[in-house]
Parts: sequence; C-alpha cells; structure tokens
Amino acid sequence: MLSEADIQPDLDRRRPGQSIITTARQENDKVEILSGVFEGKTTGAPISLIIFNQDQRSKDYEPLKNVYRPGHADEVYDLKYGFRDYRGGGRSSARETAMRVAAAAVAKKILPSATKVIAYTKQLQDIIVEEPHFDEIEQNPVRAADNTKAAAMVELIKIASRNQNSLGGIIEIVVQGCPPGLGEPVFDKLKADLAKALLSINAVVAFEYGAGFQVAQLTGQEHNKIEVGMYGGISNGRPIIMRVAVKPTASIGIGGRHDPCLLPRAVPICEAMVNLVLADHYLRQQVARQSYVVQ
Repeated sequence: MLSEADIQPDLDRRRPGQSIITTARQENDKVEILSGVFEGKTTGAPISLIIFNQDQRSKDYEPLKNVYRPGHADEVYDLKYGFRDYRGGGRSSARETAMRVAAAAVAKKILPSATKVIAYTKQLQDIIVEEPHFDEIEQNPVRAADNTKAAAMVELIKIASRNQNSLGGIIEIVVQGCPPGLGEPVFDKLKADLAKALLSINAVVAFEYGAGFQVAQLTGQEHNKIEVGMYGGISNGRPIIMRVAVKPTASIGIGGRHDPCLLPRAVPICEAMVNLVLADHYLRQQVARQSYVVQ
C-alpha cells in the first residue's frame, strides 16, 4: 500500500521554515502522487511524484546576476555550460533534495521492517553528542540526539546568524537491522555506494564509516576490536555507523533567505540517501539469490 501519507512525514522534517534556526522560506512541500498508484496500491507503472514551489523569490538573486558567490557552484556551472541561471542556484540548490526525500519514503517500504536508518546532528563547533539518545532527536530544532547539547548548539547558531555568518558540523547516520549480504565484491561495494550517495548531497564535504579517519591513531589489534557493519564492502547484519561533514552555508550576509546552519534539514536528507542505496542493494540481492536456485 502507498499513499501521500506515507511520504509527507519525511518531507515535513526536511521542509524550510521549521524554526528560527532554519531559512525563513515558507514551503508546505505537499506531495502529490501523479501515477503508479491506484486505490492505494502500486500498479507496476512508474511512480511519479510532484511538489509545487510556493514561496520562491527570484528577484532576491538579481544582485548576483554578474557575481559569483564564494563557496557556491555559480562559477563552475558557468565554466561547464557557458551559462547559468543565477535565480537561486538551479540544480546546485538544496531545493532539489525534497524529491530525494520523497523518493526515499517510497524506497523504505521495500526494505524489511526491522531495517531502520537514524541520523542526527553529532557535532557543531566544539559541542559533541557523545552518548546519543535517539528518542530526543525530534525533540529539539537542531536534531541532536541530546537535548542538553542541542540547546547549546541552538545558541551558537543564533549568534552566527546575528553576525551574518553560518556554521557547519557533523551528522552521524546509524543503520540498524541491515540485511546481511548487501553489496558487491568489487566496484559496487555497499560502502562505496553509500559514500557516493551521501557525498552527492549539496553541502556534504566528507564521509567516513566505522572508526573512519581515527584509524590513523589505531593499531591493527585496536581496530580489529571495533565492530563495523561491513566487511569487504558487504553488509554483515551488524549496525552500520557513518558520519558526514556538512560545510557552513555558502550564502551569508547577502539578500535572500538562507539557513544559518544546514544540519537540522540535512538529517532527513542523509537518511533518505541511505535508504535509497539500501533499497537498491536489497532488490539486487533478492534477484541474485533467486538466480542461484537450480530450476
């Protein structure tokens, strides 16, 4: 069964205008299913979804017509295509991630019910969530898994916003109940596809899983004691823990409506990309296992 009600909750977590620490842009991000579903059941035809923009203000970007924003994709789009649409960033705008989240809400229904993808804000500046409480993630506007740490993070974001500045940070993503055997031996490793998917998110600049870059400080004996959810790029059924670094918003102190910190809205986007990858590999594994059966 599939309806808009299965998709909308995830979009509501990503939509702009949620709190004082996100962009002031107001979009309800209501999704409509155009095809592929009839009377609540998928028909086998392509599932088409649409979300209409309601609060775009192209005029806000008029001063940028002949100016490249530092840290943004303006210049490289011009270099690649010889032309750019300066009215909001085009394909480099995080607005396009709304459809990623919508598509992932459908993909989640393919996965086993025991498979859960949970993301949260782990670090902002020197504030780090050391012991995450997943039940607290949706209780604070920064989506940190610790309400006390979240309050301190919010204050830092407010200060940055008042100073016409922005902040980045780290998001941790945990996969619980991942089916074992997902991933291929060489070029389509699960870890490689997860990294590619997460790095495709606009502001993500780094990816790690397991001990990540901390391995530079570990011996082989120490590292072998760390449980990871993938070996050889194939899932083993144990939890998969990943982290991504999200850069500070590139647009600061200029006209327009921008997030002073991208972390709160990037959390559901990270979950979406992981769910999409897991669904792809789960279907691939199901087909592969069936092909092993001698008829």
